[in-house]
Amino acid sequence: MIPILSHQENIKQDTFAFLKALNESDYSGEIAKSYASRLAVATDNSVYQCLPQAVIFPKSTQDIVRICKLAQLEEFSAIRFSPRGGGTGTNGQSLTNDIVLDLSRFMNNILELNEAEGWVRVQTGVVKDQLNDYLRPYGLFFSPELSTSNRATIGGMISCDASGQGSLVYGKTSDHVLGLQSVLVDGSVLDSQPLTAVDLIEQVERQDSIGAIYRQVIETCDSKQQQIEDGFPKLNRFLTGYDLKHVYDAQTGTVDLTRLLCGAEGSLAFITEAKLHIQKIPTYRTLFNVKYDSFQSALQNAPFLVKANALSVETIDSKVLNLAKQDIVWHSVSSLITDVPGRVVDGLNIVEFVEEDADIQAEKVAALAAQLDALIADKKAGVIAYQICDDLADINRIYGMRKKAVGLLGNTAGSAKPIAFAEDTCVPPENLAAYIIEFRQLLDDHYLHYGMFGHVDAGVLHVRPALDMCDPEQEKMMRRISDKVVALTAKYKGLMWGEHGKGFRSEYGPEFFGEELFTELRKIKAAFDPNNRVNPGKICTPIESNEQLVSVDAVKRGFYDRQIPVKVRESFSEALDCNGNGLCFNYDTTSPMCPSVKLTSDRVHSPKGRAGLMREWLRQLANNDIDVLQLESDLFAGKNAGVFKKFANTLAKRKGEYDFSHEVMEAMQGCLACKACTSQCPIQVDVPTFRARFMHLYHGRYLRPVKDYFVAYVEQYAPLMGKMPDFFNFFMKMKLTASLTEKYVGMVDIPLLSSPTLKTSLHKQDITEFDLAKLQALPMIERESYVLIVQDPFTTYYDADVVRDLVLTIKKLGYKPVILPFKPNGKPQHIKGFLDKFAKTTKNTAEFLNKMSELNIPMLGADPAMVLCYRDEYKHALGEQRGDFNVLQFQEWLLPRLKGKAKASKDKQFFLFGHCTEKTAEPTSSGDWAKIFTHFGGQLSDVAVGCCGMAGTFGHDAGKLADSKAIYSLSWEAEIAKRERASCLATGYSCRSQVKRIEGQTLKHPVQALLEIL
Repeated sequence: MIPILSHQENIKQDTFAFLKALNESDYSGEIAKSYASRLAVATDNSVYQCLPQAVIFPKSTQDIVRICKLAQLEEFSAIRFSPRGGGTGTNGQSLTNDIVLDLSRFMNNILELNEAEGWVRVQTGVVKDQLNDYLRPYGLFFSPELSTSNRATIGGMISCDASGQGSLVYGKTSDHVLGLQSVLVDGSVLDSQPLTAVDLIEQVERQDSIGAIYRQVIETCDSKQQQIEDGFPKLNRFLTGYDLKHVYDAQTGTVDLTRLLCGAEGSLAFITEAKLHIQKIPTYRTLFNVKYDSFQSALQNAPFLVKANALSVETIDSKVLNLAKQDIVWHSVSSLITDVPGRVVDGLNIVEFVEEDADIQAEKVAALAAQLDALIADKKAGVIAYQICDDLADINRIYGMRKKAVGLLGNTAGSAKPIAFAEDTCVPPENLAAYIIEFRQLLDDHYLHYGMFGHVDAGVLHVRPALDMCDPEQEKMMRRISDKVVALTAKYKGLMWGEHGKGFRSEYGPEFFGEELFTELRKIKAAFDPNNRVNPGKICTPIESNEQLVSVDAVKRGFYDRQIPVKVRESFSEALDCNGNGLCFNYDTTSPMCPSVKLTSDRVHSPKGRAGLMREWLRQLANNDIDVLQLESDLFAGKNAGVFKKFANTLAKRKGEYDFSHEVMEAMQGCLACKACTSQCPIQVDVPTFRARFMHLYHGRYLRPVKDYFVAYVEQYAPLMGKMPDFFNFFMKMKLTASLTEKYVGMVDIPLLSSPTLKTSLHKQDITEFDLAKLQALPMIERESYVLIVQDPFTTYYDADVVRDLVLTIKKLGYKPVILPFKPNGKPQHIKGFLDKFAKTTKNTAEFLNKMSELNIPMLGADPAMVLCYRDEYKHALGEQRGDFNVLQFQEWLLPRLKGKAKASKDKQFFLFGHCTEKTAEPTSSGDWAKIFTHFGGQLSDVAVGCCGMAGTFGHDAGKLADSKAIYSLSWEAEIAKRERASCLATGYSCRSQVKRIEGQTLKHPVQALLEIL
């Protein structure tokens, strides 16, 4: 039995008092003090880990003013803050041991758009892709690009002065910031924009903190103008933190504090609003995928491509390409980046052209194509092939793969993982090839594996060496390599931090700037933040401060993870491998991952949040000398705590006894177990798997609620009730039954049993009865005309029409369907963590299905979630004992068997609402269905939606009812409303149930629509 885990890092007394006072003030935002909430923001996409005291979620600029003014009281003078946006930083920019000020939850509104003048005003918690989705109908976009655009906030982009693909033309974020609203630590509101003449004099003469800032900036820029000109590198990725080179224009006398705040990493003020320059979306876009015999060839050929007047040139090495080929993302680009017969593609340059004039675009494309053809013919420059792409959807797919490459590097096998610490170096493009040769030699000398990609047009290279941060010696190696990379970039007149900010690399600032200029930075910091209370230790410290800068030697995740035994780390790799890339924070509601965080905006309820809680839970167990793997073995062996002991523990829980396991359990209960994370996450963090293991262990100590048994045993009672559906439905239709079920079981909207039953509905059909001996006696040639139907409890007993129509469709196609005897699948047991029961179920069912597999007759299932359980959960549970049986989905079975020419298209248009588990585990599914419909003269289009909110039995949980319906409203509700219900199809039983409950109409399964067409 797991012990009670009472350890939690306590909040300091003055912080606790501050939070209490804030809660009692006019502050309207939220405050999170739980250990789970603090852990959720203790990491980002870097290797570091800092547990904050609390997390504050303001709702307005005025809320932040209240926070800062309260912090000016003497008793709160030691309180410090660090602003946070998307938490996607690779160098710990937003990590702190103090209070996190998170602007992403509430301050995410687009406030004003001026099309005529080309600007938009937003709160800084707005996500970059969210902004561009808003602007797209107007033909406009915010041009700075970054790989984390679907979860990175505008505030984070400003704070790190982000840029990426296309920066040679579009520049950095700071080039597009027209003005900012910020709150200083004393509570003053600073509105910054370019100021000259009278307006500037007015600010300089102010006798407050804002006036002091202007005076210090002018003094520094006036007195150190030559040093600034000489010391700041002349690169596309000009120096961030603090940008003295662009804050002051001596010729015009213009001062723009916005340029200081851009790239300051939240160390000067809290930026709450931004006025941003926006521009017209290019009319014509064309992409070249140029393939090379080596990565070095791709790098050396990049300047040639830049001279072709391209918007951007992006390079990817073979390691990243091969990782992409193993990921779900590859199915979307495989036809756009094909293999070269007889050659190995070891490097790729992605070259984009954009134009407003079609003729100019055509000339550019034709010119480069001719030059590449010549290189290929002459076998020069390592160019072996290229493909041209001008379809916008295809271009976006290629860039989607490129963006995911950052996370894919973390999905390598073994304990050493590619990590970010020297991943954004920048040198003049003409020095890049020589620089990379030395960089690679440095890594090779340390026998390190690594992947490379980057913006070669700007001289930026993303390199992530693979290190095992649980090994103290390899952690020391990270320091040695960091020092050498700093020296190497200086040698080639570049920067170590060309794109992702300094963060914990701030310690290299004094050496880079030199004492004279760094002293000026400290004076500016002092003008903004004299007592070092805003993101302390980042960039620099105030001039009078004796405090140290943060260092690359700071505490890392590996320090905590190495406290977990190696065997446990390997066993729970689905959680421990999370590298914090944060793709699960994707704001797009049509993306299946992750519905719970999309609904709550609470990072605890994300795959990253749950993985972080799991690794801390395992660490605490290890520190209590608990062998969690042995505990699991004991539970499988039936060694369980007695019911009275569990009752006592549960009673103590209800009385408020703290156990960290309760916080973990709360996060796990919010998971819909949709399994989107297992394939959409580039690291393939698998929450449903470690969630089930946690729940199994948790309920070894605490009693289960009745609803867990109600769900887990559905495959036992549904077949019995299904024999008399009308009898049971009579009682289930009663309001009293529904009321009692909700009150005492905790479940709502229990579906009625199918009537007539499946057996009755097929009674008059000439369907072959299951007879194993007869099937075994069939000649092999005859077996090719048979199909075995694998039943599941939901479609057979609650949606029998679907199974009936599946059988009839198969028969209509000229095959002989045979319904196999019902065998429990076990997925309901897995979802509720009954892993001992699930192990027995999988063993028995796998034995039966393996026996059926020996017949060499295809087996089909009606529900995607249940079919895919045989492929995933069964593999986890049984390993090699699973056997080789294969249960197909209908479209997987039929597509390769289509014969003859496609029929003429009919007017009837159908729309497919895919099941989230199916869409992510089998991404070709919707396309397969569309091909089948086209073959038979139908038309089928895939509808981009996320999770429906039902997710098996999640939506029937009384405590989750509101969440279930709210998730439905995120994407399904609007898309369903656009279309006639009769044309909407859904493969998932749970999806059809949700639509029926909310819309009052039942959607058809695609098989049923296909039967109509036939």
